Amino acid sequence: MVKIGFLGTGNMGTAILKGIVNSKMAKNVQLFVFDPATEKATAIQEYGVMLCQSEAEVASSSEILFLAIKPQMFDVVLPKIADFITRDTVLVSIAAGMSIDYIRQLTQPFAKVVLAMPNTPLLLGYGATALAPDVSVTTEEFSIIRQIFDSCGITVVLKPEQMKEVIAVNSSSPAFIYLFAKGFLDYAAKVDLPEDAAKQLFAQALIGSAKMITDSGNNLDELIRQVSSPGGTTLAGLDRLYAGKLTDVVDDACTSCTKRAYELSK
Repeated sequence: MVKIGFLGTGNMGTAILKGIVNSKMAKNVQLFVFDPATEKATAIQEYGVMLCQSEAEVASSSEILFLAIKPQMFDVVLPKIADFITRDTVLVSIAAGMSIDYIRQLTQPFAKVVLAMPNTPLLLGYGATALAPDVSVTTEEFSIIRQIFDSCGITVVLKPEQMKEVIAVNSSSPAFIYLFAKGFLDYAAKVDLPEDAAKQLFAQALIGSAKMITDSGNNLDELIRQVSSPGGTTLAGLDRLYAGKLTDVVDDACTSCTKRAYELSK
C-alpha cells in the first residue's frame, strides 16, 4: 500500500488526485490531504481521502508527497514539514521555477525530489506532463509517480535543467492555443457562422491536427503541404500568416515565457 499525500487541493492537485482514484492503482494507495481552505479539502472527501489537520500530519503520513501549492507559498509551507521528511519520502513539485536545490534548502539536504510540469488539460484526463527526477529517486519510486501522471494524460522525462524551457512548450502553450482559437471563432462570428458549429468544427480540427502530428509519420512541413493546394484557399491564408511572421511571434512568446520562468526561479 503506497501512502500518497497532497499539500494543497487546487485545480491541478485535485486533478492528479482524481486521476489516482479513477486508475487501476487506486486499490493500492492511501491518500492523505491537507489544505488550510477547509471547504476545498472537504469537497474532495468523497474520493476516500484522509483529511489531515496540518502540513506536518500529511507529511508524516506520506511516502510520496505532492507539493500542490503556489510557488510563493513554498518558503512559508515547506519549513513546516522539514522535520517530517525522511530518506524514504519523495517530494513531487508541480510549481513552476522551484528547483530541486531550493526545495532541499527548505526541507532536508537529502530530500528526494521530482519536478513535474503538467498542464490544465490534466483536468479532463488529457494532460501532458514533463517529469524530471533527481538522481536519488529510485526507479521504483519514479515508476509510481509516472504512473500517477499517466493516469491523467501522457508523460515525458526531461533533465531538471530543462524544466524552465519546457513551460512554454507544455504548460503555457494551452493559453497560447486558446488565443489562436479565439481568432478563428471571432472570425466565424463575424461571418455569421453558428457559434456551436464553428466551435465544434475548429476544436475537432485541432484534435485531428494533433493526431496527424503524432501519428502520421510526416514532419510539419509535409503536413502543411498536404493541406496547401497550389493557388488554393489554404495557401492564400498561409501567405498572410507568413507575412505576419507567425512563427517568429510564437518564438518571441516562448522566449518571454522562459525568461519569466528564470526570473521567478529559486
